[in-house]
Amino acid sequence: VKDGVLARFGIEEVYGMHNVPGRSLGEFAIRSGNFYAATGLFEIELHGRGGHAAYPHEAVDPIIAASQTVIALQSIVSRNVDPFHPVVVSVTSMESVTTTHNVVPDSVLLKGTTRTMSDESADITEERFREIVEGTAKAHGCSVLVRYERNYPGVFNTEAETRFAAAAAEAVTGSCKVADPTMWGEDFAFFLKERPGAYIHLGIGDASGLHTPEYNFNDEAIPFGCSWFVEVAESRLAA
Repeated sequence: VKDGVLARFGIEEVYGMHNVPGRSLGEFAIRSGNFYAATGLFEIELHGRGGHAAYPHEAVDPIIAASQTVIALQSIVSRNVDPFHPVVVSVTSMESVTTTHNVVPDSVLLKGTTRTMSDESADITEERFREIVEGTAKAHGCSVLVRYERNYPGVFNTEAETRFAAAAAEAVTGSCKVADPTMWGEDFAFFLKERPGAYIHLGIGDASGLHTPEYNFNDEAIPFGCSWFVEVAESRLAA
């Protein structure tokens, strides 16, 4: 997008696909409108004062501050955003330089992700995130460095192109299901910000979940996916 490829090659519509374990092999599913969440990434560096674990009163414990921060951030979802507007705040990593039992570290690093389905929710989530992190750190005598980045916009399928994508799926397999919205994130959203288009799901059968060590793509899904892309190209270019 930044390199101007869409304009350079006269791209008028965009279409993409994601495989989905647990959905029947070769089964397509799609929805119009909001499909995937907009995503954010964050890192929180909490700095206290290290010391001996036998004398915690002489230290400023960033682990306590980090633990309270993890819990407090969940109030964004439960108390700050409209319950009809899905939001996820997930702290996925807590690291410190201490690897032994009797040392209070001087710093802790938290990492995680946010997922939102509307610009309003994204604004509220970031605002409250920063307030909670900074307030909790101060309450525990720690200094804090916050890095918060809104990295992917949401996947929004335009109505007409969703119909075209579903029709292509029906031409391949005879049917196309209506998909539920998901809190996944997807960089295909950058294309959809620039051009009308649609993103579709393709089932790969009984397989381990995405982003797990056990995941194994089912090669039997390839003919379904290739056939769908061919059908989309032939039907849309013919128009």
